[in-house]
Amino acid sequence: MYPMDFEEFLLANSVSETAIGHMRDCFLERKMLDEATHQNILYLFKCYLFVGGLPDAVKAFVEDKNVFKVKQIQSDISRYYGDDASKYDREHKLKIKRIYEMLPSVMENKVKRIRFNRIDGKQGERYDNYQDEFEYLTSSGIALSCKAIAEPKFPLLQSSRKNLLKLYLSDVGLLSNALYGPNVNAILNDRSGANLGAVYETASAQELKCHGHELYYYDRKKVGEVDFLVDDYDELSIIPIEIKSGSDERNYKALPRLLEDANYRISKAFVFSNQREVTAQGKIILMPIYYLMFI
Repeated sequence: MYPMDFEEFLLANSVSETAIGHMRDCFLERKMLDEATHQNILYLFKCYLFVGGLPDAVKAFVEDKNVFKVKQIQSDISRYYGDDASKYDREHKLKIKRIYEMLPSVMENKVKRIRFNRIDGKQGERYDNYQDEFEYLTSSGIALSCKAIAEPKFPLLQSSRKNLLKLYLSDVGLLSNALYGPNVNAILNDRSGANLGAVYETASAQELKCHGHELYYYDRKKVGEVDFLVDDYDELSIIPIEIKSGSDERNYKALPRLLEDANYRISKAFVFSNQREVTAQGKIILMPIYYLMFI
């Protein structure tokens, strides 16, 4: 049971294909939506952040907007994911469950990559010590792998580094349930005390993956961290992407540093936030978060 992407969630919530087609045209033409449409789609995006895309959860939300029923479904599925490793022996099962259960807390950290020595509490642990467990979580669709790259050049696979890894839950609703429980107002009202960056970033990873993109990130001291990079097969280049929760779309220090290096031949980068406006600052294009579904 794989999650719906945001476009499918919109369709399930009675947004027409014509309306989505209009949004796609606005994305391509770099135009913003009218205020009323923006507010409606942004509200549905925030609903998507706590409902997620698992069909049973979406069905419960669409039918009667019963948040507690949605959360019960998510809790049941999350429990099943944590326990289901039937093809492995007890040792592997425990490691898989431990990794799965630590993902929400990892997403809350400023540094979101997996620290291997925290899985079993053993110093010197490496990716190879948990390769089977990571493979199970990603191949079964429970988690999404986002690999670090050594150099931001096309194709990204060529410089990917398996030992520097982020793991996202494959459904943002499961993360929201783990972090906030039934308190959906934390998301709907952009509560400052909630670390909304974790859910926005997870939803973005989910969306990019649903559209066929392999997930990579870049983190270097002289540049900073870029949330996502995807291959641009039309330009034989890459597209850096920054995700900002709320309306704080101006804080993207890493992108200008990355773009100024001519050796990387990057023609554009995107910053997605809750702002309605579509603006360009040199090669950096600022867009509303829901336009990510058209990347």
